[in-house]
Amino acid sequence: MAEAAPLLPGATIGVLGSGQLGRMLAQAARRMGYRVAVYSDDRSGSTSPAGQAADHEVVAGYDHPTMVEIFARGVDAVTVEFENIPLDTLHRIEATGTPVRPGPAVVATAQHRGREKSFFRSVGVPTTEFGTSLATVGLPAIAKTQTLGYDGKGQWRLAGPADADLVPADADVLYEAQVELAAECSVVAARNPAGEVALYPAFENHHVDGILDWTVAPARLGTDTVGRAAAHTRAIVEALDAVGVLCVEFFVTAAGEVLANEFAPRPHNSGHLSIEANATSQFEQQLRAAAGLGLGSTELHRPAAMANLLGDLWARGEPDWASALSVPGVNLHLYGKAEARPGRKMGHLTALASTPTEALDRVLEARRRLDPQERA
Repeated sequence: MAEAAPLLPGATIGVLGSGQLGRMLAQAARRMGYRVAVYSDDRSGSTSPAGQAADHEVVAGYDHPTMVEIFARGVDAVTVEFENIPLDTLHRIEATGTPVRPGPAVVATAQHRGREKSFFRSVGVPTTEFGTSLATVGLPAIAKTQTLGYDGKGQWRLAGPADADLVPADADVLYEAQVELAAECSVVAARNPAGEVALYPAFENHHVDGILDWTVAPARLGTDTVGRAAAHTRAIVEALDAVGVLCVEFFVTAAGEVLANEFAPRPHNSGHLSIEANATSQFEQQLRAAAGLGLGSTELHRPAAMANLLGDLWARGEPDWASALSVPGVNLHLYGKAEARPGRKMGHLTALASTPTEALDRVLEARRRLDPQERA
């Protein structure tokens, strides 16, 4: 079958999901002359973060067959901004003849931890030991819900036998052996319909309470470590036959192992710094892949760091934006969310500098200055 012609500026890209990832994709797409339509199941009454930046927003349940079909017929290609889209919705869109990138098989693998881990092993990518019973992996271990878990939600750390009672009796969980971590990193990859693959330099990540707190690029890890992470990511994206942007998160153990933890079939929080730091942002890359264009350069122009802004920051008053933005090389991204809640991602800061450590120092200093108590 002949390869489909690329979708050119003026075409409409459909986005399933309406959060900040869809917002930043819409901003990149509209800058390049594309139209964007967002499908959202958020019925809060306010325009969603992605909807604010899109040309059109449809608000309906993902299980609404008529609205899904109308949406699909009004766009030229569909992509996703989070992985928990019902698979029936993706199949229904494909049945209209509108391409879905990434396709249902890729999304289905990401939706289930056991399926995901087994896939990694099947393509020769190492993981932590895992199983559906605690006896399989032993203690200490981490229990994770097989589906719908994110940002540390649906996880229980099990240090000893008594902790097994922390896991709800009716929970469908995967048990993973706890490893001694030296670092965490991620690799964002893009692949277009022609099979072209582009990898971003590895990002070094730090989490607090299961939520990404900051990211540094390039990762301050050895060349062997980042090389293995890149090779594993390429193996995963090619074996999945994925079209779109995909991010693989890795554990780097104290023993020097590079173990795949999970993947997201979409742009990733750790890749946000690519907007300022790389020749092509992960969001433009998602647009290019969905439209069937050639992929852009992933060259890192300068070392960079990103720090998340959670809703907790607003608890003591309006953040001091002017003070934070007086730090050299700092950029602010807010997501247009109406309500700041603890743990909710409201935006991020990015800083550029001459070294990764200097960039991290700058972005953390800027975030510190946002705290209204710093003005006292």
